[in-house]
Amino acid sequence: MKTIEQLIKEGQATILDVRTIAEFNGGHVEGSKNIPLQEVTARIDEIKALPQPLVLCCASGGRSGQATAYLSQLGMECYNAGSWMDVHYIRSKS
Repeated sequence: MKTIEQLIKEGQATILDVRTIAEFNGGHVEGSKNIPLQEVTARIDEIKALPQPLVLCCASGGRSGQATAYLSQLGMECYNAGSWMDVHYIRSKS
């Protein structure tokens, strides 16, 4: 079982940022997808079409935690990576 850090470093996960569009536009992980938390349920087919596993991030980990719990209940392989800045840092080290 790979760690979240390994998945990010090796580019083996889709990074899904659940912050608002304005937050995302202010800075994000290169190559990440932006689907705001409040749109997750409405865009579930789009999310299911993304390559799994999914690594979710937001500003602090709260919203990505909610999205991870919801998507996990639907049987998707996903992980809460917390802050997008942490994901960005891990990605920059690889």
